[in-house]
Amino acid sequence: MTAPQPDRLDRTALDRVLQRAAEMQLSETEVGEGLTEREILDLGHQVGIPQRYLQQAMLEERSRVALSHPDTMLEAIVGPREVMAQRIMQGTVESVERGLLDWMQKNEVVALQRQQPGRITWERLGGVQAALKRGMSVLSAPAARFMLARADLVAATVAPLEDGYCHVTLTAQLRQARSAYLGGAAALTTTGLAGTLILGALGALAVVVPLPLIGGAVVGYVTMKLYGPIAQRTQLGLERVLDHVERGAVKPSHQIPPRPSGLLGAIANEVRRAIAAPGESGGRSRDAK
Repeated sequence: MTAPQPDRLDRTALDRVLQRAAEMQLSETEVGEGLTEREILDLGHQVGIPQRYLQQAMLEERSRVALSHPDTMLEAIVGPREVMAQRIMQGTVESVERGLLDWMQKNEVVALQRQQPGRITWERLGGVQAALKRGMSVLSAPAARFMLARADLVAATVAPLEDGYCHVTLTAQLRQARSAYLGGAAALTTTGLAGTLILGALGALAVVVPLPLIGGAVVGYVTMKLYGPIAQRTQLGLERVLDHVERGAVKPSHQIPPRPSGLLGAIANEVRRAIAAPGESGGRSRDAK
């Protein structure tokens, strides 16, 4: 007989166990008004947390920027015009910027707008180049792509902190997409109002007269709420960029492929990448065997 396999905890249960263990550990420690950085490092050493993780977590706490609350009721209902993601990560400003440039070039439909020390901006790519990149993505990896496609402008700010750490902030503006959904909702509500006025002028029954306005307002509200998932997907796209850079998937500068010039260069680059992808995956499979 084989020995019974030990029970395994899923991620949710593991989080609860670790949180509860941390609470019990802290209950036995005299915290008072707070702990100094040295005391936090000593406490982490007692519970087996590596020092570099504690240092990064403390840097994140000190550099935390509170997300702005909705300025108006309309923004609270519809969603923000701009979404943001931020993180503290190890690396130099140059290595983080290379990781951002590498990811955005390969996995988003954007074009580099401006690059300055510590700040990079991208704008949405349009025209034939955008259509070509979307079409060629079908032949590449099956992972979700182009999560920032609805953003008008994406900006990255990289600020050095202590030696070996950087604070990275990504923002994406969604003004055009938000305005489109607001305009559609307003048009539907206005159409309903016009229908109600026409029925009133024709002397329709009092019960029937407000129906177009009510219907237009309801459909307009539903249309307006469709913007929420776009903002959420864009937020997730920003977090995904930070995940990529944080994992250290950064090529040395001499290995970054040169930016293609013009339409022909973009076509050649996309075709070369699509052809190389199956061969690389096949090569890895043969090596695994």
